[in-house]
Amino acid sequence: MDTARLRSLIAAEMPDLVRIRHDLHRHPELGYAEHRTSGVVVRELTRLGVEHVAGLAGGTGVVAHLPATSGKPGAPAVALRADMDALPIQEQTGLPYASEHKGVMHACGHDGHTTNLIGVARVLSRIADRPNPVTLVFQPAEEGGAGGKRMCDDGVLGGKVLGPPVRAIFGLHGWPQLPVGSVASRPGPLLAATDSFDVTIHGTQSHAAYPHFSQDPIVAAAHCITAVQTIASRNVGPLDSVVVTVAMINAGSARNIIPREARFSGTIRTLKDQTRLLARERFRKIVEQCALGLGCRAEVVLQEGYPVTRNDPGATDRFFSVARQALGAEHVLPVEQPTMGGEDFSFYGQHVPACFFILGVCPPGR
Repeated sequence: MDTARLRSLIAAEMPDLVRIRHDLHRHPELGYAEHRTSGVVVRELTRLGVEHVAGLAGGTGVVAHLPATSGKPGAPAVALRADMDALPIQEQTGLPYASEHKGVMHACGHDGHTTNLIGVARVLSRIADRPNPVTLVFQPAEEGGAGGKRMCDDGVLGGKVLGPPVRAIFGLHGWPQLPVGSVASRPGPLLAATDSFDVTIHGTQSHAAYPHFSQDPIVAAAHCITAVQTIASRNVGPLDSVVVTVAMINAGSARNIIPREARFSGTIRTLKDQTRLLARERFRKIVEQCALGLGCRAEVVLQEGYPVTRNDPGATDRFFSVARQALGAEHVLPVEQPTMGGEDFSFYGQHVPACFFILGVCPPGR
């Protein structure tokens, strides 16, 4: 099908898709609680007559399939993925379609991702000549819940749920730094591995007027927080990438009491497997020994998060080829360097060739 015909089909669907996106934005739901959102997806697929299976990944995941109408019989499918969950953030945009759920907001744009894939289902279902079977993956809980892993575990890529096995998968994310009408990607690492840590420093409580009777966990925590920054500056090569961010600190209950405990939490981001292992090892040792040197004891809990989102070269070449044909080469850009954000799309790439790309959402003049 020529691009002009495809654009006309998309344009015909746009007004109603905007309505759906605004509806999803008004009713955001956190990971594994996307019951209404999943219901909207099922409603739209049912209306189109697109075969689908719901209730995946713990209850809210949906997979749909459009069979090929031409081409080689029994060909493997191309999969497209969208995430559906929102974030625990209070919306203050003042938009007419702002969140109606206190403390929950689609601040990461997954309402747009979900609507996008509903639009794909609408347009593809209207195309008579489909040479490739297409599997649509609507997943829950990208925001820390590893919903993508659970969809993989349920077998959505292997042909166990619906349709033939998947030969390649593609996903997108809205990107505020990229102009509307543009897309971008890169082969190899695109997004970082994301691990998290929770540290409790155990000391000895005393009155603030008598600090010599204490082992001060706040002082020890402060030294630990400063010391772990040497992982990036002194343990990893300057051309490698590692981020150690402490994002929460909690201690004490009164101004004149040195507390018994202090806690801090945060994230470690890396792009290489060996750097990931090194950073975790050094973090634990630095914190434990630094606290010990100040008379305290550190309890360190490290939690493994998402792997590196690593784009398959062949799938990425295919993305660039199709995108240039559809949008024009001037609107298809290379991502020069990986970003240290994370994505559970990475789990799909552990099973089949995958390409994740970014979609410009920055309006003109912004």
